[in-house]
Amino acid sequence: MNYGKYKFEQAKKEKEARKKAKVLEVKEIRITPNIDSHDLDFKIKNAKRFIEDGNKVRFTVRFRGREMNYIKQGEEVLNKIIELLQDVAVPEKKPVLEGKNMFIILAKKA
Repeated sequence: MNYGKYKFEQAKKEKEARKKAKVLEVKEIRITPNIDSHDLDFKIKNAKRFIEDGNKVRFTVRFRGREMNYIKQGEEVLNKIIELLQDVAVPEKKPVLEGKNMFIILAKKA
């Protein structure tokens, strides 16, 4: 068997496998701890659309300046998001604070 032909066939198989693979995206939605209810509803609607398309959604609460004093308020907002999206998504873990950002990642319900 010709080695060049063998290499070509292998490359062709790998290319076909990559074509069929589904790429999982993580969409990020940024909010602040003092977000208004209408704004939150709008973000929730977008998140539902992203999750139904098969993507994961990362909600990030950004604390700027004196907002760092209201970490509890940011956690309440994230828990409210989890509650509103519980029919279509499940959180991968509890809200996590990293530096000035607190985030959760939501995945589609199995």
